[in-house]
Amino acid sequence: MTTTAATRPAGRKRAAGLTLAALGVVFGDIGTSPLYTVQTCFSDFTGLKPTHDNVLGILSLITWALIIVVTLKYVIVVMRADNRGEGGVLALMALVSREPGISARRRNVYVILGMLGAALFYGDCLLTPAISVLSAVEGLNVATPAFEPVILPIAMVVLIGLFAMQHFGTGGLGHLFGPIMLIWFAILFVLGARQIAQQPEVLMALSPQHAFAFAMKHKTGAFVALGAVTLALTGAEALYADIGHFGRNPIRAAWLIVVFPALLANYYGQGALLLADPAAASNPFFRLAPEWALYPLVVVATMATVIASQATISGAFSMAQQATLLGLSPRANIRHTSPSEFGQIYVPAVNWLQLAGVLGIVLAFKTGPDIASAYGIAVTGTMLITTVLVLSLAVRSWKWPWLLVVPLFLLLLVVDGSLFSANMMKFTEGGWVPLAIATALFIAMWTWYRGRQAVSQREHEQAVPIDTLLATIDPETISRPQGTAIYLTTFSDSASNSLIQNLRHNGVLHQHVVLLTVHLLDEPFVSPEDRLRMRELGSGLHRAVLCYGFMEKPDAGHDVAGLEKLGIPVDPVHTSFFIGHNNVVSGEHPLLPSWQRQLFLMLSRFAASPTDFLGLPANRTVELGSRIEV
Repeated sequence: MTTTAATRPAGRKRAAGLTLAALGVVFGDIGTSPLYTVQTCFSDFTGLKPTHDNVLGILSLITWALIIVVTLKYVIVVMRADNRGEGGVLALMALVSREPGISARRRNVYVILGMLGAALFYGDCLLTPAISVLSAVEGLNVATPAFEPVILPIAMVVLIGLFAMQHFGTGGLGHLFGPIMLIWFAILFVLGARQIAQQPEVLMALSPQHAFAFAMKHKTGAFVALGAVTLALTGAEALYADIGHFGRNPIRAAWLIVVFPALLANYYGQGALLLADPAAASNPFFRLAPEWALYPLVVVATMATVIASQATISGAFSMAQQATLLGLSPRANIRHTSPSEFGQIYVPAVNWLQLAGVLGIVLAFKTGPDIASAYGIAVTGTMLITTVLVLSLAVRSWKWPWLLVVPLFLLLLVVDGSLFSANMMKFTEGGWVPLAIATALFIAMWTWYRGRQAVSQREHEQAVPIDTLLATIDPETISRPQGTAIYLTTFSDSASNSLIQNLRHNGVLHQHVVLLTVHLLDEPFVSPEDRLRMRELGSGLHRAVLCYGFMEKPDAGHDVAGLEKLGIPVDPVHTSFFIGHNNVVSGEHPLLPSWQRQLFLMLSRFAASPTDFLGLPANRTVELGSRIEV
């Protein structure tokens, strides 16, 4: 009894700590949306004027979008769909693809949807830091127009500094993110509540009647306005993507207790301000603040947007890692920046490409409202894909009754489809930019996926079965030097091409030979006891399999030490690794269309070395080349 009572405060303290940490990582994006959402709703993009009915209609749309999309869909439904504790569109794709009894065609559909979701996410990753930081710095314009010429340079300096610090990792700053965002949400709430107290009639917008009346009155104009309302939902996907770091309950608690009330209070405060002073529509967020608080608010807003951008950048790194280990992109150089904190990684190629893209968007659009006019296609596309994949889970895995599935997912699909369609109207206003980026990335991922399948098919055609290999081993003609040779092989039922070459050309077979296959599974983690499996083949040969999840960094050089317990010496002095290096070329009987084959060959040149990717010791690894025609 005493133990139970003692553990309760510790459990509550840990839950509170996770909830605070979630505020800093998960909610940075959606938490900075008030900087630009209401402003965009009454901009030239929508053509709406901040009249009494329009203000209440827009606030009602924002309110019920947050309730249906964020609270009902993500917090209540989607967060149930974790892949052994991990979330995100690729983790969801892997989970749905593992459903028993699905056909290869259906599995390919799920893979394509996952690729589309990941590609759209990357498009979103370029716009989020640009619009967040630029909108925060633009608060200086409210103080005085004299800052106008330096807004763009200041925003670019902040962004360059943010990306330049990524290689240090976020561990040193991570513990500050939560408290800073807690202060930010407190500011949002206080600023909004202060204005609501002066115009309490704005609370009438809580009724969905105002959203319906607004839609009926404006029709096409209301549909266009949905594209601006979408800005209030940016970052909703992060609630699902980060459940592996914080768990469902802390994220749900942070949303329901802190974030949702603060966002509603601030949106309604901006609405109350517009009812009193329609001219404030040029920048309603910063005009909520008293004059003496303006500069401190700009500073805090900039810090909040940097944190929001950091979460987006870290999400791009995690997505790159998942895509690499799921075989959807070329092997990437992934560096772990913290020896103790899981998930803190740095992907140099993604970092610098993302910085170039963000700066290009800032220079091309120049203002937060202009970027907002291009924002939304990517994020709503990802939301729609998530709904489709979770629908499959609800029907096939969760076995939900149709009486629940039909009305619930019909509502979610109608809302997501409406938001996506409304944002497609931004295509000519710059919305084509994230869509073009996503299209290019999808083509690259699909090409890599198909190319790997083609390479695997060719390797399987050339593979030598284990029984055939054992039959060719003649103790009188083959030298058996001391030590252990570990040959990396793609298939667990055949010998590696590098071993066949070594036997054919050198007539050498070490005393201990391990045919090692590294399996990258479609689940996030592999338990230590399931990491390594081995069986004896005879004649000093052994078959071993190393398994890793798509959230883990392969470290075969370290993990083969487990062979010692199975009687195979793997000391550094007498153990060597042999790995085949495929030279992929065009063949006479190609498996891919010409354009896709050329793109795959180009992508292959950018892939990280398999020695580095698998964590093999470079000074004890021999790469033997082979020719693969696709």
